[in-house]
Amino acid sequence: VQLQASGGGLVQAGDSLRLSCAADEYTFNNYVMGWFRQAPGKDREFVAVINLSGTRTYYADSVKGRFTISRDNAKNAVNLQIDSLKPEDTAVYYCVADRSRVVNIKYASDREYEDWGQGTLVTVSS
Repeated sequence: VQLQASGGGLVQAGDSLRLSCAADEYTFNNYVMGWFRQAPGKDREFVAVINLSGTRTYYADSVKGRFTISRDNAKNAVNLQIDSLKPEDTAVYYCVADRSRVVNIKYASDREYEDWGQGTLVTVSS
């Protein structure tokens, strides 16, 4: 599945941002979807994942309470609502897809995701 992320930009600390990811696959609702991010000079890290129906979500501890992942299977899209942005949220955010039909126990590992979008840059100024 090809993924196209959008919605990044330059924002101030405390602002909100909504990232979106569009998939071109008509079987989108068969994919577990997620987001990773990579800050400058740092390793890529897991952000959030959502199951096929959108009823289960998991988050990295660093974003719990501020980030919300959701999906719209009718539109082949997954979103990431980011509130109370912090400078440490500055990163390229990647939309990812796992061809499994269930959220893998190793959902925080980037090895579990076969398809990656091109990334969208979020820059948070203090």
